[in-house]
Amino acid sequence: MDVNFNLNNIKFDYNSKVIISYLIICLIAWFLNIITRGKSNKLLFESYRSSPFNPLTYIRMFTHSIGHRDWDHLVSNFLIILLIGPMIEEKYGSTNLIIMFLITSFIIAIFNLLFSNYSILGASGNVYMLIVLSAFSNVQEGTIPITVVLICLFYVIGELKRTITERKSKVYHDGHLIGALCGLAFGIFFLTHTSFF
Repeated sequence: MDVNFNLNNIKFDYNSKVIISYLIICLIAWFLNIITRGKSNKLLFESYRSSPFNPLTYIRMFTHSIGHRDWDHLVSNFLIILLIGPMIEEKYGSTNLIIMFLITSFIIAIFNLLFSNYSILGASGNVYMLIVLSAFSNVQEGTIPITVVLICLFYVIGELKRTITERKSKVYHDGHLIGALCGLAFGIFFLTHTSFF
């Protein structure tokens, strides 16, 4: 039996503009971090307490969700973002998704600056926001998939446990929980609204 594949007619679809662009930006930041030996993350892609007179302090409140410590950190976040993100982008729209990413990143940075001394970076807050928001994806049709609810519960309960038991770990579990709360808030908001504007 012969099986022939014709690759001439295959086209790649940039199907989720925000999610794929987010990945590309994070890959560029990761590469910059390698070639600068960590200096680019410290300068642009980590949020931490610094002078309120430094304009980069405010920029990093948003860009910390672009930087990653290493390849494994980036891949672990984007396996989930690439799985869930396109569905969220299709349902809520690209502009709304960008706004949700920015709000989530900002709230996590503010919480961190006010209540901890961590230097934070990574897309995991946005990951948790997407996971919880995905539970709302079929609410308007009158159904919520039980599997998605279970995934949300497992992730959130796991993070609550780790927040309590792993206070000295390098993972910022508070940011994960804040991301989940943002996802919950966005899900409730979009039950009665179609857009932020």
